[in-house]
Amino acid sequence: APFPPGPARPGATARPPPMPAPDVDATRERILAAAYAQADAHGLAQATVEGVAHDAGLSRATIYRHFPGGKEELVEAVISWEVARFFDRLGEEIDDAPDFATWLTRGLLAARRQLEDHTLLQRLLEDEADQLVPRLVTVMPIVRAVLRDQLAGRLAGERLRPGVDRGEAAELLARLVVSYIGTPGVWRLDDLAEAERLVRTQLLPGVVDWPTH
Repeated sequence: APFPPGPARPGATARPPPMPAPDVDATRERILAAAYAQADAHGLAQATVEGVAHDAGLSRATIYRHFPGGKEELVEAVISWEVARFFDRLGEEIDDAPDFATWLTRGLLAARRQLEDHTLLQRLLEDEADQLVPRLVTVMPIVRAVLRDQLAGRLAGERLRPGVDRGEAAELLARLVVSYIGTPGVWRLDDLAEAERLVRTQLLPGVVDWPTH
């Protein structure tokens, strides 16, 4: 918020204080939260701009001012918003890990659990996959990019195997991690020992220069 104006100089012409700038970020957050609530209550297909405006306590004009593309833009934005919140929740769980392997292990466990426990996501995948999946496809490059940057930052503190490029290793690990979180295959990612074995025997031996046993 802007600072309040100081006292007028002697002899200066009094001017009204400037109008505070609208809190755009707070309004956008309010709209996205209402859109999420609409999707939760009615599904993607039945959610409406009018419903979002009602739940947010805002006018339709305000919604369109922030999201000129209407419902389509709003749905894409709320998916990206929820992905960001997913990473925030994940960070709260794992960022205090003492080392890279532990951080990655905890990340796999927490991410898989959060996906399975995300009731709206699971319901939409079951009931409205045709509405959700194409939009998830468009957001996945963003997910991989965020994860790649986090991995690259963590790898900066590790001794890499000879010839390994940190950026390329982060890109490869990001793709593998996203794949395992979505489709664990034979790996049980609800088990700490199993997740740790995946990290130490499959994901990191070709990247980090430390013993696998």
